[in-house]
Amino acid sequence: MQGGGLANLVFVLPMLVVFGIFSWSPIVQSVIMSFQKTNLITSEFVGLDNFINVLEDPLLGRAVLNTLYFAVLALLFGFPLPIFMAVLMSEVKRGKGLYSALAYLPVVVPPVVAVLLWKVFYDASPTGVFNTVLGWVGIPPQPWLQSPDTAMPSLVLEATWAAAGGSIIIYLAALLAVPPELYDAAEVDGATIWQKIWHVTLPQLRGILFIMLILQVIATAQVFLEPFLFTGGGPNNATVTVLLLIYRYAFQNSLGGNYGEATALSVMLAIVLALLSWLYFKLTDRWSTS
Repeated sequence: MQGGGLANLVFVLPMLVVFGIFSWSPIVQSVIMSFQKTNLITSEFVGLDNFINVLEDPLLGRAVLNTLYFAVLALLFGFPLPIFMAVLMSEVKRGKGLYSALAYLPVVVPPVVAVLLWKVFYDASPTGVFNTVLGWVGIPPQPWLQSPDTAMPSLVLEATWAAAGGSIIIYLAALLAVPPELYDAAEVDGATIWQKIWHVTLPQLRGILFIMLILQVIATAQVFLEPFLFTGGGPNNATVTVLLLIYRYAFQNSLGGNYGEATALSVMLAIVLALLSWLYFKLTDRWSTS
């Protein structure tokens, strides 16, 4: 028994070493760096000064509100849409594989390529792709990325398009595990398709729905690519997010930014997300398993 345990440890040890070097080591170094003023060559311990400076930054509140705004919009549109699409595709009798491939196609497109492509679509001139389509139905040209009012919804629209395919595939796989006899019993009872979805499909997917929700919350709280490539945080800081602010702290000038403040904000974000995840699982543990 002891020999077997030692043999298992020998097999697992390389994986633990690799995981420790590439996962835990950067985390520990980041925590240490958050208490230092450093340019990655020389370091000076400054205690909590980095955290105080970050909390006193007037742009932090704006970045937090923008991140929350993005998260709320992304959840309102990006969370129910894949569920609806997956249920709809599960009811299709022919061409299901084709529809699944088309739904997953945006995920295959490199994120940078997708953002640059949509940036062309968001041309605010009357001859822009989206504005031309809107003109067909009598809607005037929209400013899209050029207006503080429409910039964030424009980012959410592209992010939803880019990420929905992966969620759809996961939901389709989960739907295969729903016992068909439950649908048969509901049909015998005279349930409509919407009643079957509400009383059979969604309860059976409850566990995966809770997991996908917290994963999407964490992902939206760490949004960076879209505001960085689309607007650079503009116009008028309307799309500055927490991760984009971290990037600015670290790389805001060619001589090197304030890496200590950047890691301090990163640590604070990690703590908030960890506490949010813990609270979420505590609140939903009984609901997801009952």
